[in-house]
Amino acid sequence: MLKTLVLTLALATTGLAQAQAQAPAPAAASAPVSSAAKKELVAKLLQLLQPAVAGMAQQLAQQPAAQLQQAAGAALQRLPAERREALARDIDADLRKYVEEAVPIARDKAVKLAPTTLGPLLEERFTEDELRQIAGILESPANRKFQQQFPDMQRALGEKLVAESGPEIEVKLRALNQSVTQRLQAAVPPQPGASAPKPAPKPAAKPASKP
Repeated sequence: MLKTLVLTLALATTGLAQAQAQAPAPAAASAPVSSAAKKELVAKLLQLLQPAVAGMAQQLAQQPAAQLQQAAGAALQRLPAERREALARDIDADLRKYVEEAVPIARDKAVKLAPTTLGPLLEERFTEDELRQIAGILESPANRKFQQQFPDMQRALGEKLVAESGPEIEVKLRALNQSVTQRLQAAVPPQPGASAPKPAPKPAAKPASKP
């Protein structure tokens, strides 16, 4: 949704630039004037932008969990296989719990903060006509269709990207994982009482056979 918002605003900016290029230049630039109609347009835009605002908040809330999951995955590789699977399940459960609890908080806060943050910026930096044009783009059938189709397009791009760059990225990830693992192993002091593994005893020499 955030990418949709960026593209939508980019389209709106392009349309405004074309309109300004065709129109005669004003004698002097003036700050956008506030009015009741303009405030209504801002409120309408905030309502239209609500899904994008919620999506941005969700991404921000999930980002630390994704980073932690990646770090935990690297650490799990150093554990014995019999401990790794159970611990991975516990960590996944913790991450899901965090996401289930944190994402709604972030979304609700973002939606509540938007009128006092985005609202003044929209009212200050856009004219009433510009706000009307942006609202028209957001409400257009083409934009709604784009929002519906964008997940499929994003998925197709992601699959192609993985197929094309996966082998090269995998090599770099393995090198990164090895480097981080070595650094962690060197930094972690040995546990008290731990002793180096003893070498396997040599087999006893057979007694010499009597002649």
